[in-house]
Amino acid sequence: MVSKRWKHSNTCVYNVTYHLIWCPKYRREVLIGNIAKDLVKLLKLKAEQLDIEIEDIKVMPDHVHLFVKANPTASPHWIVQQLKAYTSHQLREKYSELKSRIPTLWTRSYYCESIGHISEDTIKKYIEEQKGK
Repeated sequence: MVSKRWKHSNTCVYNVTYHLIWCPKYRREVLIGNIAKDLVKLLKLKAEQLDIEIEDIKVMPDHVHLFVKANPTASPHWIVQQLKAYTSHQLREKYSELKSRIPTLWTRSYYCESIGHISEDTIKKYIEEQKGK
């Protein structure tokens, strides 16, 4: 039986997961309605291009939670950089209110936590519970 937990490449078997969080500039509550829906679609599209699996995603009005699985050569910084750059460009091009309300869509900072197998369910539950806050 092949486990979904592990990924394989030519030279290694791995299970690399991260909990990532980032916010719009000034923590403005702009991630609502169609912007939030498009953000989810764009994140999934870019993740697929980067060969990253999004296990869970929650878009809050003023921040984004991602639970991702990546290969060992993709650093968390590179993943966040790619996702933020792509989504900022696409969303600001489509929604002019994002250009007028804030100078850039995302802050330069982000939160990253590596997640072990034992913690996966805990993180997924935490992210799911964020929707009610």
